[in-house]
Amino acid sequence: MTAAPRIDVSTTLSAKGADLTPEEVAELAAGLSRNVLFTTEIGAPGGRVPDTTWPLPGGEAAVYYGNGRTRLERPFLFADGFNYGKSDLPALFAHFNTPYEEDRPGFFDQLLARGHDIVLIGFDERHARIQHNARAATAAIQQACAERTGTEPLTVGGVSMGGIVTRYALAKLENEGVDHETGTYLSWDSPHNGAWIPLILQQMAYFFEKLTPAEPGRPGQADLIRSPAAQQLLWAWVPDAKYSGEVATASRLRTEFVRELADLGNFPRRPRLLGVANGRGDGTGRPLPPGEVAFDWQALVASATARFQPDRGTEQRIGGMHAGLELRRSTTSEVPALDGVPGGTLDSFGKVADAIKAKISEEYRSGAFVPAVSASAVTYDPIAWDVDPHLNLRSQSPDRFHLHEVAFDTDNTEHSHVSGVLVEWILQRLS
Repeated sequence: MTAAPRIDVSTTLSAKGADLTPEEVAELAAGLSRNVLFTTEIGAPGGRVPDTTWPLPGGEAAVYYGNGRTRLERPFLFADGFNYGKSDLPALFAHFNTPYEEDRPGFFDQLLARGHDIVLIGFDERHARIQHNARAATAAIQQACAERTGTEPLTVGGVSMGGIVTRYALAKLENEGVDHETGTYLSWDSPHNGAWIPLILQQMAYFFEKLTPAEPGRPGQADLIRSPAAQQLLWAWVPDAKYSGEVATASRLRTEFVRELADLGNFPRRPRLLGVANGRGDGTGRPLPPGEVAFDWQALVASATARFQPDRGTEQRIGGMHAGLELRRSTTSEVPALDGVPGGTLDSFGKVADAIKAKISEEYRSGAFVPAVSASAVTYDPIAWDVDPHLNLRSQSPDRFHLHEVAFDTDNTEHSHVSGVLVEWILQRLS
């Protein structure tokens, strides 16, 4: 039987042999970013103003009526994704309405022109527990049912975590015997079986946060990675920079959520289940050599080295860091090389390198964030991850997926990227 994936951290004394002075700490901190790591900017501020808004428990909905109407007829409910803080729904609209071809309307404009009414679901805290944010999604579904004229079934889904929030909300409503009146569920690059942020980068977020304490009233550098949503979504997670132990079960929030979803039937049963992935479906990933150094930063009183995740094995080096007296080195065992697998990407290595002002090659900045095997909801154990992440998904039979139909991008594009092949596929399925 294969051992459980784990991380091990060794701590030794630096060759410099002295701890940092207050002056050295201040100098080092001045050169480090205090921003929350691993956040993504979707859209741009000041996007289209909605026709109306709905207050929701723990969030808000922005409503855009189709065809110049003033009432709902064909609701398309779409939830915001994983990030830190409050949703910016006009910016979310702008992101998904970005034209993907010259002289062609954006995705949302095409939906509105075809008579769909767009209801964007946002959250006061995108980093909160999925069950907490599902209350907002549930309220939006029920309000859409109450306000809709006619009998057109709802389309309900979301991007990234938003697809998991609505998946949970619909399954829970069915389990409670409530008719959600939804005909189609749609997820956009949602981590159905888990997402991936390299373990060495998670450690660095915690490690360097101690050198750059947050200003009063502002979040810390590692607040997103330690958030309840991160714990539930990430397949492998560590609680701090010193943690040694199993990584797929490090947070009870994830194991409990996976169990709760299974108890609800994993997916809603009534709707047609659709999904799109920002990763390729032919098994071709990005050229990020497992075990290769992604960046190596050396300062006078500190250093940090990050390697791309090695492919399983025992006590494989993933990097280390030091500041003053303390030097830490990290290894992993039985963790797959997920950085270069097919999937929607995140510039996670680039974000951490920028935060500590380390040099990094442009081609090394981004790795897989939502592997295609996860976004397409292939049937495998979301804790054990007993799957080949380079699986050719286009050659699999339909019964290999939880979703009824899946579309893949033509390349491994940025997580939540709006491409023509995905938009056209969705429009065809909704027509």
